[in-house]
Amino acid sequence: MTATIRAVGARTSRTSRAALLTVAAALTLSACGGGDGGPATGAQNGFTPVPQNGGTLTVWVDSTRMAAAQQYQKQHPDVKMDIVSYDGDANGSNYLQTKVSLFNRTRDGWPDVVFSSQNNEVTWAKDAGFTAPLNKGLIQQSLLDSWAPGANDPCTVDGTLYCLRNDLSQTVLWYNATLLKQWGYTVPATWPDYQALGQKVAAEHPGYLVGTAGDTFTPEIYLWAGKCGANQITGPKAVTVNTSSPECTRMATLLDTLIKAGSIATTSVFSSDFDKNSADKILMLPGPSWYGGSLFQGSFKTPAGQIAVAPMPQWPGDDKPSVGNVGGGTWLLSAHSANLKAATDFLTWVTTSDDYQGKQAPGYPAYAPAAKTWLANQASSGYYAGDIARPLQEAAGQVWPGWGYGQFSQEAIWAATVTPGLTAGKTIVSMLPDWQTSIVNYAQTNGYQVTK
Repeated sequence: MTATIRAVGARTSRTSRAALLTVAAALTLSACGGGDGGPATGAQNGFTPVPQNGGTLTVWVDSTRMAAAQQYQKQHPDVKMDIVSYDGDANGSNYLQTKVSLFNRTRDGWPDVVFSSQNNEVTWAKDAGFTAPLNKGLIQQSLLDSWAPGANDPCTVDGTLYCLRNDLSQTVLWYNATLLKQWGYTVPATWPDYQALGQKVAAEHPGYLVGTAGDTFTPEIYLWAGKCGANQITGPKAVTVNTSSPECTRMATLLDTLIKAGSIATTSVFSSDFDKNSADKILMLPGPSWYGGSLFQGSFKTPAGQIAVAPMPQWPGDDKPSVGNVGGGTWLLSAHSANLKAATDFLTWVTTSDDYQGKQAPGYPAYAPAAKTWLANQASSGYYAGDIARPLQEAAGQVWPGWGYGQFSQEAIWAATVTPGLTAGKTIVSMLPDWQTSIVNYAQTNGYQVTK
């Protein structure tokens, strides 16, 4: 075994983190385009690599992906690796951007491959000269074609691919099949049916839930799925924001109606309050693909044989089904790597290998063949009621492309603008104008041209 494992990125205070971000912004401007780290070897693969000398392969991963790097090392004992643990840019910490900006200034220190829990790293990494183009010769297009439709959209700028999607977080409708059958209800296929069932549940089974609206990713579950044009990224630095459209207001009205009725909660699914008072009272829960293992099987300890999956409801008359997305992650290969052969081999393995993605990964793989293996393993676990594969597979190709991946965080905006109002008893409809103003302000602060 030739791996060295270490950790970087100690937890910082809010004050020190703000200072780091200020430094990062300044350094990014001064280092735009990045340094090449040494004499050029000639343009190839869509960029100019640094001199290739092999050596140690440096890989940055979060704690969850540590197992992937270790598994690769075990299968490739001749590869000398430096496996570095960091926060994975969790909750938008921007640690990676800060460090890359510093590396650009010192012309040294870039990792060869890095995992990020964020889907928007390319919005800064391309301009910083950090991430290498992958579809210009490094990885064959025939392999790239096997990712789920649209999965690599966050990685693509003007037709060039700058990262690979690790996993998907497409939304589906999770539900308790045992309760649904016991109470004589049917799974709603449309949003009006979903609302009607939510009102019926509130009247007939008070305290039971058909959804939650207490998390910062609430808009990614409901408003994204409903084609609300609050976050339409139309160019590298362009966004269209319109929260007053019918697509936005009808979904906000639905949420307000069921919040008032009491069948949609306004507490976070990760809160101790929810775990204590609501975890065993879930009839339905629209949410991402990772809800099954992370919440129902993990946090909530829902008994086996109860939880099932159905397609997300749709609006009547909509000819193209749409779902939202909550999370996922990306892998980036450094344009400064002096070990491109090994880096590309690791990147390809970690995103496509059945041994990891199909059999070990916690989330739904973005690489479609591995997703089939992953789904087969979920089915063989005996935990779920009925077939979960078909709705998850279909949803993987139905994530609405009109909600983009900007450099600003929609979750942070929702948390600052809408969540406090919900806590104070305001309706989501009444806060849509404030939400729009906040999105516009965040986007403009990050240099976006905004169209309303």
